[in-house]
Amino acid sequence: MSLELVDVRKSYREPGGALLPVLNVPHFKVNEGEQVALIGQSGGGKTTLLNVISGITRPDSGKVIVGGVNVTELPEPARDRFRAERIGIIFQTFHLLPAFTAIENVMLGMAFSGKQSRSYAEELIELVGLKSRMNHKPGQLSVGEQQRVSVARALASRPRLMLADEPTASVDLANQDNILMLLREACREKNVSLLLVTHSKDVSSQFERIEKLSEFNQIEVHA
Repeated sequence: MSLELVDVRKSYREPGGALLPVLNVPHFKVNEGEQVALIGQSGGGKTTLLNVISGITRPDSGKVIVGGVNVTELPEPARDRFRAERIGIIFQTFHLLPAFTAIENVMLGMAFSGKQSRSYAEELIELVGLKSRMNHKPGQLSVGEQQRVSVARALASRPRLMLADEPTASVDLANQDNILMLLREACREKNVSLLLVTHSKDVSSQFERIEKLSEFNQIEVHA
């Protein structure tokens, strides 16, 4: 599924009342099935960008077009439903529920999309290499294994666009390449477009297309 931003602007009001510009993106596009690494430093607006793309945050102006749908025009309930059905999100922290097993956490990823299927959850658990540990709870899994569960959960709603916010930030270097390879292969297999945000050149160097947020977000970076 393609993604396109056109004249997207977002500002926040500071405690003193002044407006702080965070996003000013004249144009940015990810083609269907494409995998893009986006380098963004702290304060550069990368989290706001992902929130705007996913519909969590509404921009002040401009268009966010996901799969031909202008997400910015949707009312909040419709944006929430669109996100649940079409967009997968992988966070820096895993947000796994400790009382639930790996497969139960994956099935929770299907809950809001209305597409619950234990067999598909098992397929995803196997895809991320955790078939023998699907009944383990997060506390019984390594950090790398927990991130694998979060990848499976993000794929559980059968999204067409995957947004990954520093997905290797919590894993050690030995697991970094494995997680990246797993994520990219899973997206390719499911024909899911991937936009991954990182500050690491080691991570971004594994992608064919690399973009710098500072080059198309036309604001002064605030550290």
